[in-house]
Amino acid sequence: MKPGIAQRFADVFGRAPDVVANAPGRVNLLGEHTDYNDGFVLPVAIPQRTTVALGARDEPRVTVFSETLAALASFELGAERRTGSFVDYVQGVTAGLRQQGLSVRGFDAVITSEVPVGSGLSSSAALSVALLRGLRDLNALALHDVTLARVAQWGENQVVGAPVGILDPMACHLADERHALFLDTRSLAYERLNLPADSELVVVDSGVRHDHATGNYRTRRRECESAAAALRVASLRDVGTAEVHRLQQLPEPLRRRARHVFTENERVLEARRLLGTGDGRAIGALFYASHASMRDDFEVSVPAVDRLVERAASDARVFGARLTGGGFGGSVVCLVERGAGLEVGRALAQDGARLLVPLAAAK
Repeated sequence: MKPGIAQRFADVFGRAPDVVANAPGRVNLLGEHTDYNDGFVLPVAIPQRTTVALGARDEPRVTVFSETLAALASFELGAERRTGSFVDYVQGVTAGLRQQGLSVRGFDAVITSEVPVGSGLSSSAALSVALLRGLRDLNALALHDVTLARVAQWGENQVVGAPVGILDPMACHLADERHALFLDTRSLAYERLNLPADSELVVVDSGVRHDHATGNYRTRRRECESAAAALRVASLRDVGTAEVHRLQQLPEPLRRRARHVFTENERVLEARRLLGTGDGRAIGALFYASHASMRDDFEVSVPAVDRLVERAASDARVFGARLTGGGFGGSVVCLVERGAGLEVGRALAQDGARLLVPLAAAK
């Protein structure tokens, strides 16, 4: 049990917690905006985690204290409704469990997080997954791994109002720091792949915040749905190599949006193959190609992020760099020469950017 949060729970609620649980943030190596198009993704967990302490209570009421926000909120189980505040993520989890026919007792909770909000590292999914892990233990719930991820996604979609895909909760629940998690978001089949031994991962936060519940993220999702409808396919995942010429039929910007999804899926599949060879430089080239596609075809990058990628590309020790996460701000992930991670990261962390952590590819 983590002493810090257990003590904080005692300070707030006057008793010891019954359960402490946590979940990591994630960085996506490749496969951006492919998950809600039934495509392929390649995330890895980061060391920063969100931790929750939970204590059962007799009445069907939930009281939550966010240490990060220094905010307290309450709601009644069964009466969850969107408020526009942090407590919506908790309400999404409890309402989502009820949708699955799973009953939970009222509880008190303290939440603390090391995952920076709005950095493209799945702070919201880390919170939802940590809560679900804690509630599973607190209530002895029969909650399968995939169902847990689906509940987390449902909560963000239906209660928070963020149209996120399945990538983030699956990654925060199933990924680890030593392996890339190859995930087919249609079948939800997954496998863990070794990261290249000649490389390290570095994540740098641009300092530009984003919010999936508002703004252009939902616009991009609608554009992808419109492109799929125009092509008469269930999702853009269904546009294969033999049909890619059909993208030329689409009007702009749908043509470029669909082209990004097609080429990004191809890059994930190629990275999956290359991870078997351990060729860090070849994988890094896919990073650069992905960033160009996100910048030009999907138009989700911003100048601060582009500058980080350009600076990274000027360093011969960097194999590849790209925007990670939904875009419109967030972080850059770099694949760099093994042993150079800290130095490269510190060099990039300027002009408001912040080094989060160099992630060792193999420990």
